[in-house]
Amino acid sequence: MSGSGDPSDIFRQEASELLEQLEQSLLDLGHRPDDRSLVDTAFRALHTIKGSGAMFGFVAVAAFVHDFETAFDRVRGGLAPCTPALVTAALQARDHIRALIESPQDALPARGEELLAALRQAVDGAAPAAVAAAADAEAEWHIRFRLGGEALVNGTNPLLMLDEIRGLGPLDVTALTDAVPPLDEIDPESCYLGWDVRLRSGCDRAKIDEVFIFVSDDAKIEITRVDAEAPAPAAVTTAAEQPAPSLAPVPVAAADRPRGEAEIARVGGSLRVQAERLDALMDRVGELVIAHARLSQLASGGEAGLTTVAEEIGRLVAELRDTTMSIRMLPIGSLFTRFRRLLHDLSRDLGKPVELVTSGEETELDKTMIERLADPLVHLIRNAVDHGLEAPEGRIAAGKPGAGSIRLSARHAGAEVLVTVSDDGRGLDAERIRASAIEKGLISADARLADHEIHQLLFQPGFSTAKEISAISGRGVGMDVVKRTVEQLRGSIEIATRPGRGTDVTLRLPLTLAIIEGLLVRVGEGCYAIPLSAVEECVELPAQEDGRSNGYSLLQIRGALVPFLRLREMMRCATPPDPHQKVVIIAAGDQRVGLVVDQILGSHQTVIKSLSRLHADVKTFSGATILGDGSVALILDVAHLLEIGEEEGRRTRMRQAA
Repeated sequence: MSGSGDPSDIFRQEASELLEQLEQSLLDLGHRPDDRSLVDTAFRALHTIKGSGAMFGFVAVAAFVHDFETAFDRVRGGLAPCTPALVTAALQARDHIRALIESPQDALPARGEELLAALRQAVDGAAPAAVAAAADAEAEWHIRFRLGGEALVNGTNPLLMLDEIRGLGPLDVTALTDAVPPLDEIDPESCYLGWDVRLRSGCDRAKIDEVFIFVSDDAKIEITRVDAEAPAPAAVTTAAEQPAPSLAPVPVAAADRPRGEAEIARVGGSLRVQAERLDALMDRVGELVIAHARLSQLASGGEAGLTTVAEEIGRLVAELRDTTMSIRMLPIGSLFTRFRRLLHDLSRDLGKPVELVTSGEETELDKTMIERLADPLVHLIRNAVDHGLEAPEGRIAAGKPGAGSIRLSARHAGAEVLVTVSDDGRGLDAERIRASAIEKGLISADARLADHEIHQLLFQPGFSTAKEISAISGRGVGMDVVKRTVEQLRGSIEIATRPGRGTDVTLRLPLTLAIIEGLLVRVGEGCYAIPLSAVEECVELPAQEDGRSNGYSLLQIRGALVPFLRLREMMRCATPPDPHQKVVIIAAGDQRVGLVVDQILGSHQTVIKSLSRLHADVKTFSGATILGDGSVALILDVAHLLEIGEEEGRRTRMRQAA
């Protein structure tokens, strides 16, 4: 979503989408090199970027893509096969286009020449000589065209179009001035000229049509092959046949023109909205939720009419909240497709054939979550390929297929989304992880840890089991970044491994970061909110435990020992505790911890407000919310409390064993 109306920003936004389309087409061609539709899709993306780049002043982009397109056009014309070497060279050229668009000052011209040379070598090295000779045969084309009256306003440059035709072969151009009005009637924003072109080229009709794909709706175009028995029909391309949309911004005046039913349906299907506007809308909805909480509190002791109005407003606020949150939701498949290129490159660099399998691409997640999940998933996939998957000969010896498999899946689970990265490799070696942790001083040699606790050591800063440092791994950075990012998203990580069969790493994430359902509790004189998705159950603190004033202990919950924390001690409350304290059991995966509170106040619609920079080191809280009476309640950080509870539970068990 573009955050600016600047034409160059619009071009960057649309070019990014076309580059993504180009990358996916090239990756698919690696598996289906004879699929002509994929070649056409890649070529159309290149052609659209070239034309639009020239319109918006990205001259270097247009020039590079033109040469890229020229080389790739030989594949499209059947003059050369699509080989793995060509796909690799084309993917690297695609990366250079992105660099030219996003940071042209860092894109070295020599690198561009090197990539184009690699492309030409990949194409020319496999071109059949007989077909190549046939391509040199020339024909003569007669092209006559007049642009629409608003072509110049839309950003069309007819000189660039003529240059593009000149790239197909020698030509003679004559300007048609018969429609030019008297000087005092000329509109400087209108195009009155036409052009008569004689082109000598062995190209086919489709290549000439592509020159006019941005203007064919409004232009009058006649294309005739001179040596043909009959003239070719006029190049009128319907909207349904257009391969890619023009990137030129639509002028305001165009809104006044009548549209066909098909065009109206197309425009009504979707609407591009700036990301900042959605964020602002979400903020206003959050403030409205807070205001409604205040209204409900005032109406609770008032007249019946006011209560009815408050309930009706509450229903509308809830619907508005759900609708606004749904607007921010995007299918996670848009994130999954990015990793096809990553696996392609890793497979090449490590010499491990890898297949990517995805499921649950339609699962929706907040757009902010999707943006921030990209880096953690990159780290997890790199580790799965480098450490998890065996080399092809090792897999075959173990009775597995030579090619490894990485599976990305997503699914809803209540108010959470579970994103899982799975591999079918060797699995985790708990003893090796333990030995490496002892060597690095992360745990003592006599520490007794369960398997799931050993697996969590992988997320410690500086931890690595790699024996050698490489470009892929070995420096002990990455997995700790994964954990930190997921915890910042108020999520958690679970690991399940099967020796010799593979490992699953699951990220449990809330649906959104803006508004959540919370359980409001009182500890001393303060109120705190606990994300309701993490609450498993609430029980009363047994009398024998209630009598203890200090320390941590374990609670018997349905046949399992659960460590619990006294929040009064953590918050240093000076007031005496309530006579019947409650325990809120929170859980994430196989981790469970009880939180002792004075009173459970009930559920609360929690609008999350970030803490200031001064409170960045306070790990107990993940944010704050405003209550109906205007007071502030801090939101407890579930991941941090679970970590403390696990550590203290382990110490308690060790003391009891001693």
